Amino acid sequence: MFRAWSVLLGFLVVAGMARADDTRPISVLVWDERQPAQKEAYANFLGNAIAEHLARSKDLRVRSVCLDDPERGLGAAALDATDVLIWWGHVRHREVPAEVGKDIVRRTKDGKLALIALHSAHWSTPFVEAMYERARNDALKALPESARAKAKIVESPTHLFAQPKADEALSPSHTVLYNGPDEDTYTIKLALPNCCFPSYRGDGKASHVRALHPSHPVCVGLPETFDIPRTEMYCEPFHVPFPDEQLFEERWDQGERFRSGSVWEIGRGKVFYFRPGHETYPIFKQPEVLKIIENATRWLGAATRTKSETRSP
Repeated sequence: MFRAWSVLLGFLVVAGMARADDTRPISVLVWDERQPAQKEAYANFLGNAIAEHLARSKDLRVRSVCLDDPERGLGAAALDATDVLIWWGHVRHREVPAEVGKDIVRRTKDGKLALIALHSAHWSTPFVEAMYERARNDALKALPESARAKAKIVESPTHLFAQPKADEALSPSHTVLYNGPDEDTYTIKLALPNCCFPSYRGDGKASHVRALHPSHPVCVGLPETFDIPRTEMYCEPFHVPFPDEQLFEERWDQGERFRSGSVWEIGRGKVFYFRPGHETYPIFKQPEVLKIIENATRWLGAATRTKSETRSP
């Protein structure tokens, strides 16, 4: 009887802590390299425009940082205090070291952080490192579970920051080699993902966006279809691991299409990539676009909030 009451009391305490934690605002860090070209559409930079919109919601605690801040705005204390990291980058990707991206991926794998990568952040350090990690995980799944711990992965470097050609083999890809009964191990030859696509247009033609799963938390409150009046075009194929969820598809009148809203699981966490953008167009002032970012922030943040009461306010 005592043991039964102890178990019940423990359950009630944990449940009470979870309910208390549910009232804590989701902590959001908006990261932006803040290049001058953004001034064509955003008086106070693109990242700040997103942060100002999100900050209007009482259930979100929002901070906006940039590449030129101390520790690039990405120090351990800042990331420790973050549930959802929203990333905008374009022309200064190389200024963020791989180790910073790997740290973000480690936190994502542990379920402590979620990443939202916007538009040209497809070549950002954290998104690239996340796609590398997912490619490794996908390759290992080709083996029996009992063989994965001893498998050796030999990685082929990707041509990062070089756009793939239309007829180029898709990446990532992998080949599994059995090392023979004496060794009884496997070698995986892995071509890492390029994280880009063969064509784009910067002429600002309109795109047509369709929500593929209207009941998904990221799509709730949106029309099933809407247009973005001026945007840059990206065209498939996108050289990334196949996503776990595809939430949006984007098409152009000239015939191009793109998987414009994709979700990947990375360990215990998630990465969401949302394609529409270009810093010289006011896309991140459009209600539908802001609603998607807001929905994604809440959905991801609810899953990644740490149950610690010691997190800094």
